[in-house]
Amino acid sequence: MYIPSHFTEFRPDELRRLIEHNPLGALVNNGPNGLDANHLPFELDEATGEHGVLRGHVARANSVWKEVGDGEDVLVIFRAMDAYISPNWYPSKHESHRQVPTWNYQVVNVHGKIRIVDDVKYVRGVVARLTRMHEARTDAKNEWRMGDAPKEYIDTMLQAIVGIEIEIATIVGKSKLSQNQEERDRVSAAEELGRRGQQAISNAMLDR
Repeated sequence: MYIPSHFTEFRPDELRRLIEHNPLGALVNNGPNGLDANHLPFELDEATGEHGVLRGHVARANSVWKEVGDGEDVLVIFRAMDAYISPNWYPSKHESHRQVPTWNYQVVNVHGKIRIVDDVKYVRGVVARLTRMHEARTDAKNEWRMGDAPKEYIDTMLQAIVGIEIEIATIVGKSKLSQNQEERDRVSAAEELGRRGQQAISNAMLDR
């Protein structure tokens, strides 16, 4: 990934937040038919291994778990918020007219080695943790739990998925948030996004 130095996201807490709040990653591997991408929810465990691990699962019917071998290099892309930036939102544009449109965004690329875990106990743990984490964010009075469904139904569903684990080698983040613009232009663009309801990326731009 091309990352100019002023867009490099080096803050560990921000990298972690971007993954945890945007857990649907694009798992990219080079399979027998060329490059392939599968979109899967992951959990990040920073306490395991030198750089942490990602854990998730795929449908047993998805051939990717048969096409990748243990230890194969893979890439997982976590894309956070993004927004089009109009030059008209920059005060300097109306003075010099030397501005062009751009796109702001935050993204994290995780490189690592994959391992297939076809074990129902492992899969049950991954599903339970992912469920607890995301149900807690629904603000529901009664969060859904695996125990809410009949045991035989859950057992059948778990048999239909396969676990995957990715030992992280590197985490590379990019926060393109108008850091290369004048402060007044960055702030003005952020405030305009806020007025348009894109509060998350507006806040991220103002935080720079």
